[in-house]
Amino acid sequence: MATRPASAAPLPVSIDDVRAAHARIRDAIVRTPTLISRTLSEMTGATVYLKFENLQFTAAYKERGALNTLLQLSPEARAKGVIAASAGNHAQGLAYHANRLGIPATIVMPRNTPTVKVTQTEGHRAKVVLEGETFDAAYAHARVLEAECGYTFVHPFDDPRVIAGQGTVAVEMLEDVPGIDTLLVPIGGGGLISGTAVVARAADHPIEIIGVEAELFPSMYNRIRGTTMPCAGDTLAEGIAVKEPGAITSGMVAQLVDDIVLVGERNLEESVSLLLQIEKTVVEGAGAAGLAALMAYPERFKGRTVGIILCGGNIDTRLLANVLLRDLARSGRLARLRVRLRDQPGALFNVARIFDAQRVNIIEIYHQRIFTSLPAKGLVTDIECEARDRDHLNRLIQALRDGGYETSMVEQA
Repeated sequence: MATRPASAAPLPVSIDDVRAAHARIRDAIVRTPTLISRTLSEMTGATVYLKFENLQFTAAYKERGALNTLLQLSPEARAKGVIAASAGNHAQGLAYHANRLGIPATIVMPRNTPTVKVTQTEGHRAKVVLEGETFDAAYAHARVLEAECGYTFVHPFDDPRVIAGQGTVAVEMLEDVPGIDTLLVPIGGGGLISGTAVVARAADHPIEIIGVEAELFPSMYNRIRGTTMPCAGDTLAEGIAVKEPGAITSGMVAQLVDDIVLVGERNLEESVSLLLQIEKTVVEGAGAAGLAALMAYPERFKGRTVGIILCGGNIDTRLLANVLLRDLARSGRLARLRVRLRDQPGALFNVARIFDAQRVNIIEIYHQRIFTSLPAKGLVTDIECEARDRDHLNRLIQALRDGGYETSMVEQA
């Protein structure tokens, strides 16, 4: 399904703007590698190239657009300083480069922003103002401070300078791998895909541009297709959890992007885990969105040369651990089994012998004698264990049942 109209208005960002942005910022950012993933290619039937934007200093591509904007400010605007509303990667990128350039920066964040994000932003010597309980409230306060103090507001996505800066990601990708014929690009507000699409349309061969949004936040999908699906929920991809896409970016997406696909939370979780296991790289949920689309729709991209932007790596370590454990549970490598025993000497020992015979590692054992519907001489034992894979786990369960033990899975992710 192509979303592009037959006739198109002039674009607010040109390929020359993006190339100029790249010349402007390239000495102050990391030229992140674009590398083939042989394992992901074998898994999906596509030739898969990954752009590791999670290796930027602040672990996200947002630095590019922020820096391109800062470098175009007048001396007067630099002296007064810049302001933004953000609790994420935009705050980090803007604060880092503003500090490096000696430009005062103020970042307005919602009051419920995690302390670690506040601390990281303050670590770049930005002034952090906590205001409101939502991003919208923080954004409104930032615009008030902009007017009162004469700051320059740096929008996270809906600004031609920001869009041009984000497009430099695609400049580097296509210089490194000219044969890419499909780009899978995460969409939040639309800055990255707008800049990427400008570069792709200027290439010397057709490149299909596919945007990717989380199912819980299909804001650009709604805007382009005229649907009214709700935008709400706790998504792993909070970096693209945007309720209202930009006005500028929406127009560019409508003109330049071929399609937008939606991915579920399980696809996002599995992709974060795959990238850590296969590529040994940490990405946040939004950064895994492109791979999530490839894994969700493999037939669509089979035989194509696909470029995927790993746009960020700022994921909470506790959340990452939870994602990895859930993935282990889904694959059958980690499980909690409930085994019914008789409360007598040697009962647990005999069960453990079956685990040993099947070479399944026991991690934790939980006895339950009181809160159970079993007779007083019965007990339930929950055993957390580690198997090689789903087949290995199934063999263990069958061996326990063959031994006369009533056995069931407690829960699955």
